[in-house]
Amino acid sequence: MTSQPILPSISYVYTSRDISQDAPLAQAFATLFEPSPALFEFLVPSVVDTISQSQDHIPHHTYNALIDTAISVLDGWSYDQQTNFLGGHPRIGEIKGLSALSASEQAAHATPPEVLARLLVLNEEYERRYSGLRYITFVNGRSRKMIMEEMEEKLGIGDAWVEGDSKEVYQPGSEEWVSEVRRALKDVGNIAKSRLAALKVDDQAAFFQERLK
Repeated sequence: MTSQPILPSISYVYTSRDISQDAPLAQAFATLFEPSPALFEFLVPSVVDTISQSQDHIPHHTYNALIDTAISVLDGWSYDQQTNFLGGHPRIGEIKGLSALSASEQAAHATPPEVLARLLVLNEEYERRYSGLRYITFVNGRSRKMIMEEMEEKLGIGDAWVEGDSKEVYQPGSEEWVSEVRRALKDVGNIAKSRLAALKVDDQAAFFQERLK
């Protein structure tokens, strides 16, 4: 059984200016989001720069606020940067190479082989339909079968759909494509906050314990 990840002290995260992959912020983000080149190379340095300019109310700095800061930074990125970041999340239904938290989120319920097979097809169709994107959703305790049904609704397809049936492709920058990017980024924030809640991190207590040392 995989042990639960441990987040660095929030005060340490806010005061450190280290942007390496071993830095406290990088460790925290790799747990709350998903480890990826875009996270380590771009998100971590950008967030370190942002929080270094806003240290006037340290007692109010929390992991929840840190997640909000990260999403705000992501919202300001170019579409290419955003899609690279979103591509760091595993596909729905993947069973190999998952982080501990991602595995627990996706596998809360036993998944029949036919559902996994269907998800593979749906992921391929989504990625064909929304060029350059990967389907991301806030699982929130739902089974993979429920996510499968959500994807079918999103794609407007049902049991009678045959792989290869012609459907419209949404190119980067189109209204539909941009809407999916925004939805995915919002869900990334929801996933991060759900993980934070699951880890039962008490932000304020962690801060004051550090101050009392």
